[in-house]
Amino acid sequence: MGVGQIRRWESGALAHGVSDPFGQGPLPWLRGEQQYLDDAGQVVPWYVDLAVSSGKPPRKPHISGPRTADDVRRQIKGFATEGAVAPGGAIDFRITVDPPQEFTVDVYRIGHYGGDGAAQVTTSPRLSGIVQPAPLTAGRTVSCHHWWQSWRLQVPPYWKTGAYVAVLTTADGYRSHVPFTVRDADARPADLLLLLPDVTWQAYNLYPEDGHTGASLYHAWDDEGRLLGEEEAATTVSFDRPYAGAGLPLHIGHAYDFVRFAERYGYDLAYADARDLHAGRVDPTLYRGLVFPGHDEYWSIPMRRAAEAAREAGTSLVFLSANTMYWQVELTPSPSGDPDRLLTCRKRRGEGRGRSALWRDQGEPEQLVVGVQYAGRVPQPSPLVVRNAGHWLWEATGAAECDEIPGLVAGEADSYFPRTPLPESTERILLAHSPYESADGRRCHQETSLYRAPSGAYVFASGTFAWSPALDRPGHVDPRIQRATANLLDRICKHD
Repeated sequence: MGVGQIRRWESGALAHGVSDPFGQGPLPWLRGEQQYLDDAGQVVPWYVDLAVSSGKPPRKPHISGPRTADDVRRQIKGFATEGAVAPGGAIDFRITVDPPQEFTVDVYRIGHYGGDGAAQVTTSPRLSGIVQPAPLTAGRTVSCHHWWQSWRLQVPPYWKTGAYVAVLTTADGYRSHVPFTVRDADARPADLLLLLPDVTWQAYNLYPEDGHTGASLYHAWDDEGRLLGEEEAATTVSFDRPYAGAGLPLHIGHAYDFVRFAERYGYDLAYADARDLHAGRVDPTLYRGLVFPGHDEYWSIPMRRAAEAAREAGTSLVFLSANTMYWQVELTPSPSGDPDRLLTCRKRRGEGRGRSALWRDQGEPEQLVVGVQYAGRVPQPSPLVVRNAGHWLWEATGAAECDEIPGLVAGEADSYFPRTPLPESTERILLAHSPYESADGRRCHQETSLYRAPSGAYVFASGTFAWSPALDRPGHVDPRIQRATANLLDRICKHD
């Protein structure tokens, strides 16, 4: 193992470097600089300090140039004991700090705040940090469920539901993150329910990314520090551990791109995560549409049945990424009995029932729900080629038949499989048919799909990773995709 690779572990960049289709990590503007440029070239801070915004002095001195904690030295790392919490509830954080010192937790809500991407909602008192025990391992499964509680956040009843990030900062200026969700406790009927893909996030989590211990459903390390592939990866991973690197899941930026877009334009959103859907803590039929905003590859049987039931009840489904509902997974309790803290996916043939855990291998291809299904990786971003430009989805976008939208087919792509069953529909249309070249030189096609179920529900699938970034990510925004998405959401929110 070369020195360069060791340094990549220490920077927390290795897993992102091999997995992220944009090569920028989950949130480009969090990697180094705290600021990014908007489309007009103006500097926009991602973090909004309410005290500064109101013109009052900040509560504490700003630390110049905070540094990202890593998984080798574990300067500060943490996780939440629940993925989602209702207003009025509490969420506990377990945090390790090395060397032991004081730290603070600043909590931000992702959204659109006058052009800023998040707003600070609270901060902890100064807390005493300790070095927590080393992670426990059982086979390839890594868990920190034995860590002591460090801080309890009592969520006020008046907090908005949404996507939140706890930012952990040590006295000497190291920083890490813990994402969590505040879901609606009263099942308030909203137009759209946004479902954050925390199950898929955990599948990709290689914590600790130290060249020795960590494992995900994709990778593990051998005794010489070499990164191994899926054949040697974990079969079961735990939610009771931090996320690798900066503490933000791979691809979390895709969800945040949609959140900022939707809140900017005033859509009525409720929030939950995938495990809420799995456990039945949300009723999908209360909403006009369910939005799956980011890479959402791993689905349990209860998750899929809930989405199918919602569609049959007239609730629309919006899939804004690709490779959705690809692997079937199981969620089981932690060793201490906490529900849905272990994620198992039997990828290798011969495990379990003798078939891999692909939904299509189980006799339920994802096309039966999504309308298209995973076709393959896209080595280099390619244009999305518009088809059926007279359809209402493309109305007022300026897109004409066979127009090319640069770079919109990226990461992974879906397509229509003619020999695979289709869902029942009263109308069905493909809205993009885009050629791209696979890694082995084959000519392939990406497709964007829309169909209407007999219940009246619409089911939309973008068929590409790059759709959500085109909504609000600096350097990726495309007004045609913004307008097409608004056309879709407006139709869903208004239809009876």
